[in-house]
Amino acid sequence: MPVIELQDSVVLLGRFPALTGVNLRIESGETVLLQGPNGAGKSTLLHLCAGLVAPVSGSSKVFGFDLSATKERQEARRRIAMLGHDTGLYIDLTVIENLHFWARAAGLDSELSKERVDGATKRLGIDEGLFDLAVRLLSAGQRRRVSLAALIVRRPELWLLDEPHAGLDQAGRDLVDDLITDAVIAGGTVVVASHDLDRVGLLSGRIVTLAGGLVRRDEVI
Repeated sequence: MPVIELQDSVVLLGRFPALTGVNLRIESGETVLLQGPNGAGKSTLLHLCAGLVAPVSGSSKVFGFDLSATKERQEARRRIAMLGHDTGLYIDLTVIENLHFWARAAGLDSELSKERVDGATKRLGIDEGLFDLAVRLLSAGQRRRVSLAALIVRRPELWLLDEPHAGLDQAGRDLVDDLITDAVIAGGTVVVASHDLDRVGLLSGRIVTLAGGLVRRDEVI
């Protein structure tokens, strides 16, 4: 069974057709780069696969769950994590509170939650001095690192990343590359929308090009 299987998938944002009939199949363990101009539908495609928007027509499935059905979208989301322009963090909670929240959301007990949070903060180089700060007080780069730590804590089967290198310094961008590689080695599937083709292209096995809400090109590299 493919991880993602879209057939003539249409998504409306308001009355605007952001996806106009996408056909896409992604198998387990793949790393896929989404490219295309602004407005091509890359972010909407990620939101669809994350179960955050519903299709209005066509067949849209992730892990076999029908994304047109509310309950099935909720089931699918348990196995998915998305990092987009919104970090997914609660700005009035502290760094450590956010990470433990996502650990609980992943169904971890307190002992495993602490183990994963400790490991994630060390991996992302998050200074202990930031642990008790509210997220709203962090810089954009610091927030990005915390949101990446939340992904590591959850260990999703499907990673959906929208411009994941944005707001990070060189060391942070290199770390994102390492996390993508590690996710695939661990058996995960990664879909990345990025304009940083030189960097992400080296990590990807396929490049899918979108324009006008459609897949215009799909090539193995």
